[in-house]
Amino acid sequence: MDKFQSVRGFHDLMGDELRRFRYVSELIREKLLLYNFEEIVLPVVEYLEVFQRSIGETTDIVQKEMFAFQDRKGRWLALRPEGTAGAVRAYIQHSLYALKPYMKLFYEGPMFRYERPQAGRYRQFHQIGAEVFGSKDPLTDAELISLVYEILSELGIPVVIEINSIGCKICRPAYRSVLLEYLSHVERNLCEVCIDRKDRNPLRVLDCKVPACKEAVKEAPKMVDYLCEECREHYTRLKEYLSALSIPYRENPYLVRGLDYYTKTVFEAVSEELGITVIAGGRYDYLVEELGGPPTPAVGFAVGLERLSMLVKEVPAQEPLYFVIPFGPVEDFALWVAKRLRAEGKRVELSYRKGSLKKQLELANRLGVRYAVIVGEEEKAGSFYTLKDMETGEQVRVEITF
Repeated sequence: MDKFQSVRGFHDLMGDELRRFRYVSELIREKLLLYNFEEIVLPVVEYLEVFQRSIGETTDIVQKEMFAFQDRKGRWLALRPEGTAGAVRAYIQHSLYALKPYMKLFYEGPMFRYERPQAGRYRQFHQIGAEVFGSKDPLTDAELISLVYEILSELGIPVVIEINSIGCKICRPAYRSVLLEYLSHVERNLCEVCIDRKDRNPLRVLDCKVPACKEAVKEAPKMVDYLCEECREHYTRLKEYLSALSIPYRENPYLVRGLDYYTKTVFEAVSEELGITVIAGGRYDYLVEELGGPPTPAVGFAVGLERLSMLVKEVPAQEPLYFVIPFGPVEDFALWVAKRLRAEGKRVELSYRKGSLKKQLELANRLGVRYAVIVGEEEKAGSFYTLKDMETGEQVRVEITF
């Protein structure tokens, strides 16, 4: 029988990779709590329509990357490809808008997209996302970007923040017409995907990574030149706030993000070393209303934990490991000593192997143990244990007080 292997694109996290992953996720969670975000645990499965209506039916995610299936009653469900749509659904379903003037939520968990697996990007991947519902003030956008920059600075990942404004329902139609006119003149230079999406979602052409498309849109009209007065003021104030916070940013007129729900502010934190996006987000002022809730401005971001963890070069060292060795018929005492050490906050492994003390110490070296805790009949009778430093070889007697 062939050995079973994990499904392509579904990845086992373990060892050093998992330690980096946990370090990153815990640091982000701590930061979110400092900013007074409340956690919400969202289901992995939603009705397919939640994503079709929020992300947009013309996006690559909905068209190509969804894990969608029918339940026994014929209803279409989907494994979540991102978290914002589910957060918005929960915000409406539970009438969270009635609890506070504005609501700050964060979530963490696996997401699923059927795309080509590559380093740091899998078909099952993990995200932490944060959403602020109920504020249209650019101060909110600035604080969220500040939070992102703070997280990355503390992780030691040099980034620059790229920002853009993609307007609103008032100013975007005029820009769309101008952009379509421009694209009609360069269509022969576009890739097949962009030719297909040009009429349905022309802003996505600006975000294409194919070199020929990037070259073709170099002279394309810029959304910032067509902003209405409200969007222009919002964007101007955002830049003023970022400058006041000394956050390095650059304006990227081709930054539009890949989801249909964005309005006004969009941003990405780009690794200066690798040139890849590590955290991204933006404002989505119409999505709550479009999914059946009251008019509610909102802004958020999400971070892919696997990709971000790859960029972390060092994590704090683990606590030293204590290895309790029962030497002789003293297993009950060894169990008690291990429990006592753990109660003191020490990381403890209890040996499950039998053998000579020499063999036990060899096992300790293989396990990367710092301190061997030797307990024999003499130690049990005298209420102490022998502590051996595996690096220096020094041994000391440690009395146990009750």
